[in-house]
Amino acid sequence: MGLISGLVMGILTGIALMAGWMHMMRRRSTKRVAKAVDIKLLGSLNRDDLKKICGDSYPEWISFPVYEQVKWMNKQLSKLWPFVADAATMVIKETVEPMLEDYRPPGISSLKFSKLSLGTVPPKIEGIRVQSLKKGQITMDIDFRWGGDPSIILAVEALVASLPIQLKDLQVFTIVRVIFQLTEEIPCISAVVVALLSEPKPRIDYTLKAVGGSLTAIPGLSDMIDDTVKTIVTDMLQWPHRIVVPIGGVPVDTSDLELKPHGRLTVTIVKATGLKNMEMIGKSDPYAVVYIRPTFKVKTKVIDNNLNPVWNEKFVLIAEDKETQSLILEVFDKDIGQDKRLGIVKLPLIDLEPETTKEIELRLMPSLDMLKIKDKKDRGNVTIQVTYHHFNKEEQMAALEEEKRIMEERRKLKEAGMIGSTMDALGSGVGAGASLVGSGFGAVGSGLSKAGKFMGKSVTGNFGGSSNKRNGSTLTTPMPENGKAS
Repeated sequence: MGLISGLVMGILTGIALMAGWMHMMRRRSTKRVAKAVDIKLLGSLNRDDLKKICGDSYPEWISFPVYEQVKWMNKQLSKLWPFVADAATMVIKETVEPMLEDYRPPGISSLKFSKLSLGTVPPKIEGIRVQSLKKGQITMDIDFRWGGDPSIILAVEALVASLPIQLKDLQVFTIVRVIFQLTEEIPCISAVVVALLSEPKPRIDYTLKAVGGSLTAIPGLSDMIDDTVKTIVTDMLQWPHRIVVPIGGVPVDTSDLELKPHGRLTVTIVKATGLKNMEMIGKSDPYAVVYIRPTFKVKTKVIDNNLNPVWNEKFVLIAEDKETQSLILEVFDKDIGQDKRLGIVKLPLIDLEPETTKEIELRLMPSLDMLKIKDKKDRGNVTIQVTYHHFNKEEQMAALEEEKRIMEERRKLKEAGMIGSTMDALGSGVGAGASLVGSGFGAVGSGLSKAGKFMGKSVTGNFGGSSNKRNGSTLTTPMPENGKAS
């Protein structure tokens, strides 16, 4: 009897223990699920939501990093850098050197790399942000920083001298946007789009040194190289401009990824008032230059001896991205030597209402980057009328064809010696030898200080190939010899 009762009590005790253990595990599981739900909800809150919930008790140590750290990627990049540097060197040389001919001004007979090596120090990726902004694409923003040891020597041959120029102490700080176009076929990516985000503004620092000579041997050479670097960034790589690279080894239609005209901006440069006088005797002889991209500039006629000129000239420019692009207007003083800039101003296109003509008075500034300017005196005002029109499909295709025609005309003008570069501003006197923006270099040639306008190109092609294609550049309407739009 005692044995039976002991067995029964043992079985009941075991069942009770098992039931209690199962109940405890279910309870713990329920709590974990509830806690996971709460954590997921907290994870979806942003900084403002937490401040509303916590009030004054919001802990300062809580942070919301936009970019995720990728230390593992930097370790791999340091191992791969020798191979990446060799491939990048070949791509840079094959894509940049053919374009140098497009901006080479009179007086410069040759301009090419005599030595190009990206060095042994790899760049550092501070963080990566991955987004899905469009169906069928993955957008990756890379916080890119590079203080490398490249060896870059540019061979410059001019009528007056031949001089190798070395770029030293190169530092790059920028956000690189990489867009992967997805496909159902291996390797699952049909094309890659590369661009630099405009905010924060890309920063490229370097110093120039003449190898075995002086930079003063070729007047304006330092300014030319500075403008070249600036143009590469703003007119070729800075978003919305981009490089489209098909991959996978098979022909791919990348037309949807390339930059296309989105709208037409009609600009009437009415007048300027209170311009700064840059002349020792008499008054300035002002003219205005207007553009959305440096690739295609147009300018007004020159008004002699007048600080309150009235132009009333109309131009038509093409915009590729109304959300990020701006209209740039510069006023110069026409001079025998190098033209002097009286002022510059920027008008964001996002501020314009479509199909609405608006008259705006803009205040001229010495520079768009006022932090580097000591002379901050008033430079006067300029009055313009602007109208933005959004393209339909047919107008967009027509604008692309017109761009090709205008670029061909500019090349012919350059070959004929009527302009120093295909990127010079066209205006009055085009038929009789176009006057150029910033024309200088004495009697040797013109446009050295502004010769860096060669990189207004969106490059399309395979890495390692030499076939490049222009797409989506700003263009003007066909102009008669007086430079006005019809």
